[in-house]
Amino acid sequence: MRSEADFATRLRWWRHQRGWSQLELAGRAGISQRHLSFLEIRRASPSRDMVALLAATLDLPLRQHNELLIAAGFAPVWYETDLAAPELARVRDALDYTMAQQEPFPAVVVDRRWNLLKVNQGAVRLVEFLVGPVTPDAQVNLADALVGPDVFQPFLVNWAEVVRYFIRSIEADAAADGTAETAALLERLLSYEGVRPLLKAPAVSPAADPVVPMIFRKGDVSLELFITIATLGTPQDVTLQELRIESFFPMQPDTATILRAWASQCVDCSNG
Repeated sequence: MRSEADFATRLRWWRHQRGWSQLELAGRAGISQRHLSFLEIRRASPSRDMVALLAATLDLPLRQHNELLIAAGFAPVWYETDLAAPELARVRDALDYTMAQQEPFPAVVVDRRWNLLKVNQGAVRLVEFLVGPVTPDAQVNLADALVGPDVFQPFLVNWAEVVRYFIRSIEADAAADGTAETAALLERLLSYEGVRPLLKAPAVSPAADPVVPMIFRKGDVSLELFITIATLGTPQDVTLQELRIESFFPMQPDTATILRAWASQCVDCSNG
């Protein structure tokens, strides 16, 4: 969808994206199909409240709600604040607290396109074990690191299974936010060697585990982890709505033992 598209074009695009007819969207929004039709063909102009109603009905993210308002000639209502800004100090504290509670197991904070924003020490230890030290302040995209050939793939035993599931989640993100940037991320991931064929391959057997694990192996060390993803519950800021907290948990007791041992060794080194 073009960024310069007007309100009518955007409204039609989002309705089609959701797979709804005019009648269905009108019914969900509690307005007449006639009025919705007039909005889509520019015979009527929306009020700010109508834009808000349609954005909520279409379940648009805050960023896209703002874009719909701007397209209709109104000022945006949702702020987009830098995560480092003073007014988000309490949120940063909450993120740091959450990641600290996850120790000695890994946890990271990413934005909606999987750019790495925060890590705990458990995540640092895991990455350093697999690929070596990461340059401070390096710009890291976890999607590229997972799907691409040069970072995690050599150590991820079930790379194909994990990536197949992950790409489906990126496809869902692209459909949900409708942005060129997320579409570009998806296309970039699909361009990596061997990825497109994965999506065409059928599942070969019933699932053996309740979740898809990530099985890392380097030398004699094997780590089996699963991931939970958390978001802020009531965001009213674009930045905060797009944050994701990924926490890695051991799938097997041996993995927990190894991660705890790494943390203990680091404590011993710092005390020494």
